[in-house]
Amino acid sequence: MSRYILALDQGTTSSRAIVFDAQGTIVSLAQQEFKQIFPQPGWVEHDPDDIWQSQLACAREALANARIAAREVAAIGITNQRETTIVWDRSSGRPIYNAIVWQDRRTAGFCDELRARGLAAQFQAQTGLVLDAYFSGTKLKWILDNVPGARQRAQAGELAFGTVDSWLVWNLTGGRVHATDVTNASRTLLFDINTLGWSSSLVNILDIDDRLLPTVYPTSAVVGESEAVLLGASIPIAALAGDQQAALFGQMCLQPGMAKNTYGTGCFMLMNAGDKPIASKNRLLSTVAWQRAAKTHNAVVTETRYALEGSIFIAGAVVQWLRDGLGVIARASEVEALAASVPDNGGVVLVPAFAGLGAPHWDGHARGAMFGLTRGANKAHLARAALESIALQTADVLDAMQADAALPLAELRVDGGATANNLLMQIQADVLGVPVVRPKVTETTALGAAYLAGLAVGFWPDAQSLASQWQVDRRFEPRGTKAWRDELRAQWRKAVERAKAWA
Repeated sequence: MSRYILALDQGTTSSRAIVFDAQGTIVSLAQQEFKQIFPQPGWVEHDPDDIWQSQLACAREALANARIAAREVAAIGITNQRETTIVWDRSSGRPIYNAIVWQDRRTAGFCDELRARGLAAQFQAQTGLVLDAYFSGTKLKWILDNVPGARQRAQAGELAFGTVDSWLVWNLTGGRVHATDVTNASRTLLFDINTLGWSSSLVNILDIDDRLLPTVYPTSAVVGESEAVLLGASIPIAALAGDQQAALFGQMCLQPGMAKNTYGTGCFMLMNAGDKPIASKNRLLSTVAWQRAAKTHNAVVTETRYALEGSIFIAGAVVQWLRDGLGVIARASEVEALAASVPDNGGVVLVPAFAGLGAPHWDGHARGAMFGLTRGANKAHLARAALESIALQTADVLDAMQADAALPLAELRVDGGATANNLLMQIQADVLGVPVVRPKVTETTALGAAYLAGLAVGFWPDAQSLASQWQVDRRFEPRGTKAWRDELRAQWRKAVERAKAWA
């Protein structure tokens, strides 16, 4: 009797594995960090073997900690850092270069060239993405152009490209399956989100040989089975999902207009946009949220859902800066009490554009700035302004989403490490003017992968049965007047304009 689902959550700085039971409760968790490689400024790499070995070790440890055998696991769901690019030899399974991480900026100049050629609109129309070094396609082209012999080997059909999900599936299946899903494919700059297939025109523009590309599957579908020798039994691999899309599903944002925000180093806000992609007029990304088989009126249909996405570069990282850069706090957990020791920001506004500004501004030349300082300003005001900056950036993204989708937000569901900060969550509700809802299970990325895998193998009957499992830990109701909110946001907008185009 299979009583569990194993979620593999492969992130940017660590690999994790979580065993869930039929109630969606965490049975065990294992985590392992791995090395970050910075060959030169703006370049970020991982050793693909570190990714695989750390993920395999976590899977084994999670099963051992749960004291269960692999035969008791109904399915594996994989969720992963998106856009990170790996190319490997099909016969040996060896990578030909390090994984180029989503944060890597080495192809920014090439993206500038593509924009200068007037191609930005074509890429956006087909992929839903802005033309940026963030995504996989230009990273793949860089590997083909810069690793000796790579292009010739690709043309001979000897190489395989994949994002991290594909790399894990290849290794779990002993090189039998070269697969990705629609959510990860939609982050490559090579995939048409309207036709849900690889775009021959974009593949040609980026000079990619299509023999490199994986087969694209639905998000919730069995793509293969793991080699029995790895975990002790062969287990169906039944879901692949980019981490932010997995979190949207894990938060049970099943209806158009429902949104979640993940608070980590940065913030990723996704809104369910329904069954058709929305072309953003406000510099957001349009992306595939998931694709799965769904029952409707006693028939099974393929359900595709799209999302609008806004990425904020600096969220929790602003608290790390207060700690490591300024020494204002000794531990990140101290920021809440310090910020709560003053009734307001004392006129201080902090724009944490340390790595430029993400959505909806997309200004890589903006830089961090602080305004409104007087002799009365102190470190508590700075701490409060730092927390407000996270909430205010989120409000900017939400404004853009609501303008694009014309869908009013009833509440914002939240997850990620920074949601433990009750003051931040209250400030967020106050700034948005809608309730902020924190669930009991905050491991929503892994939970989403588990849910999608379980649905594919019949472990759960339908998504509605899962929605009833989703439980609230705390609901933060908005306080403060509209006048207060408008004044704070006007102050913020003024500060953001001054921080733009600085570098």
